[in-house]
Amino acid sequence: MLYKKLPFVLLIALTVTTTAQNKQGLVSGPWAGNVELRNATIWVEVTPEVKSVAIKFNASTGNTGDKSIQYKGELGKDFNPVKIELNGLEMNTTYTYQVFIDGKAVDPGFTTKFTTKDLWQFRKPAPDFSFLTGSCAYFNEPKYDRPGKPYGGDSSIFETMAATPAAFHVWLGDNWYTREVDYSTRWGLNYRASHDRALPVLQKFMASMPQYSIWDDHDYGPNDMGKSYILKEESRKIFMNYSCNPSYGQQSEGIYSLISYGDVDIFLTDDRYFRSEDDMLDSIYGKPNAEKTYFGKQQLDWLKNALLYSKATFKIIATGSQMLNPLSEFECMRHYSAEYNDLMNFLTSDKIKGVLFFTGDRHHSEVIKQQRKGLYPLYDVTNSPYTSGIGKVRGAEINNPSRMPGTLVEAQNFTKVSVSGKKNERVMKIEFIGIKGEQLGGWSVEEKELK
Repeated sequence: MLYKKLPFVLLIALTVTTTAQNKQGLVSGPWAGNVELRNATIWVEVTPEVKSVAIKFNASTGNTGDKSIQYKGELGKDFNPVKIELNGLEMNTTYTYQVFIDGKAVDPGFTTKFTTKDLWQFRKPAPDFSFLTGSCAYFNEPKYDRPGKPYGGDSSIFETMAATPAAFHVWLGDNWYTREVDYSTRWGLNYRASHDRALPVLQKFMASMPQYSIWDDHDYGPNDMGKSYILKEESRKIFMNYSCNPSYGQQSEGIYSLISYGDVDIFLTDDRYFRSEDDMLDSIYGKPNAEKTYFGKQQLDWLKNALLYSKATFKIIATGSQMLNPLSEFECMRHYSAEYNDLMNFLTSDKIKGVLFFTGDRHHSEVIKQQRKGLYPLYDVTNSPYTSGIGKVRGAEINNPSRMPGTLVEAQNFTKVSVSGKKNERVMKIEFIGIKGEQLGGWSVEEKELK
C-alpha cells in the first residue's frame, strides 16, 4: 500500500547508528529462526572484511560441553547475511549461543538463547503458548525519505515487544520499506534489507524469540507491485537471505511456507510473486476474470492441500493484504474475485475447520467477520502498524458492520496471540498492544466457534 495515500500522525523518530556493531565486524544479529524439536538456525550479518564466522553453543542444563560450528559459505561481499544450522539438539531444551568473528567472541550486549520445541504429540495435551505478530515497520532515513513530515514513528515499540514473553514472532509484511533509491537495483534492495535489519533498536528484539516472516509490497519492491516486477527473482533471494523460514515456495518460485507450534498451523503465504497487478479487470462480461491471480495456481493448490492435511485446532492463513473486508478500497483479496471465490468454495465444500486469516498492510488493526450460511464465520485479524504512519479508516469503513466491536486500533501497535485451554476447549485470544505495553483492543474465539 502506498504510504503517501494514507493520513498519518507525526511521532518522534529515533536516530540510530550501527557504529558499535561494525567495530566487531558485526552488522546485525545474531538471532534464531526455524527452531524445531532438534534443530535451529542462527542468523547474523557481518562486514565485508570478515574472514570467518562460527557459532559456539551449549545447553543451559546438563554437562554437555560447548559445541562449535564454522560457517562454510562465501564471505567478503558487500552484504554478508550468514545462516548456520544447529542440528542434533535435545527437545524442550534451552540453548545459549555466541558468535565468533575471525576467532574472537562478539558481545552483542544482550542474551542470545533459544528453546527447542517439546514433543507433546501422543504424549500430553497441546501446550498453552503465545506469539507476537504485526506489520509495517518504517524506519526514517531522511536523505532518502520523501520531503515533509517523517513517516516513521516511535521505534521503541520493539523494546516493548522484546520485553513481552512469547514463543516466536511472525512478520506480516512490509518488514522494511524500499524507497525510490532502492527498488530499481539489486544493490539497492540488498541495502534496504541490510540497513533496516541492522538498526540497534531491533537487535535485542530479534534475539528475544524465534523470527518468521512473509512479505508484502514494500519489502518485495515498489508500492503495490505484483508479478511484473523485473527484480522479483533477486527480491526473493534477498528475502531468503534475511529470514529463517523452514522453506521458500516450491520449484524455486515464491516464498510461501508453513510453521507449526502446538496445535496451531500458520500458513505463510506469498501475496506478491504470483499476483496480477491491481488494475487488471476483475470481471469480464460480468464473470470473474480467471486470469487475475492473487496466490496463483501453484500456491493455491499447495494451500488447499496443506489445509486438507492439517490437523491443527487453529489454521491461520497469513498474508500481506486483507482478505475479507467487503468495504476496503485498498488492496484486498476480494478484488481478485475468481481466486477469492475458489478459495471460499473450497473451505465450504471440504469443510475445513478452524480457519482464520492474519493480515497486515492497512496501518491500523481490526478484526473483520464474514458470516457464512450454515457454516462457522470466517475472521480476518488485521495487525498494523509497528512504526509506519497511521491509516485511519474513512468513508464507509468508519462504521463497517463487518468489524468486531472493540477491535479497531488506529495507533502504533503489535499483536499478542495467546492459545490456551483443555483439549476440545481451546481458545485463541487476540490483544492489540501499544508502544508502552498498554492494551488498545482485543478479541477472542473459541475452538468450538470454528467448527
